[in-house]
Amino acid sequence: MSSFDSGVPRSYTVPDWPGLYYPVRATPGEAQYLYYLSDIYRFVVFWTLICVGAAHLFVAIWAVLMQFRSARLRGAYLRTPVGRKLTLKNRKLLGENPIRETLSWVWLVPLVYIVLGGLEAVFAGSFVGLILGAVYNAGYFKMSTWTPLLWGIINMQVLVVSSFRIQGGL
Repeated sequence: MSSFDSGVPRSYTVPDWPGLYYPVRATPGEAQYLYYLSDIYRFVVFWTLICVGAAHLFVAIWAVLMQFRSARLRGAYLRTPVGRKLTLKNRKLLGENPIRETLSWVWLVPLVYIVLGGLEAVFAGSFVGLILGAVYNAGYFKMSTWTPLLWGIINMQVLVVSSFRIQGGL
């Protein structure tokens, strides 16, 4: 039973996080919905933080692995006969112990990526969450708890696609 003025059921409670249910042939009462702007906003921001944070964490781990690979290759080159013949100045440019030197700063990469990703996620999730909440409230619609997850994935995909330089010949 719903109230006459807002379309929100009188027995409405905010679904537990994450509130996801199996959507195919859901039994009656199993589906969970969001009605209020604050609930919609919070769920969209949380899912965007998770999706964008996971993407940034994956990229940060990849960057760290590539830096260690480069350091390992530099160290291997220094041990070759050609590397041993390098001048002292050139050997210092390549590093005395490349792995140890890389370890001194590489921990900053994931930290910076996660902080910047979190800021991007909060901004994008807030923007999308407020717009979605306003649209759903204006139409007295109910929002499935799957919709914020989908918008979190969309926000992450927009971020990934926008990271590429697109040069078209159109």
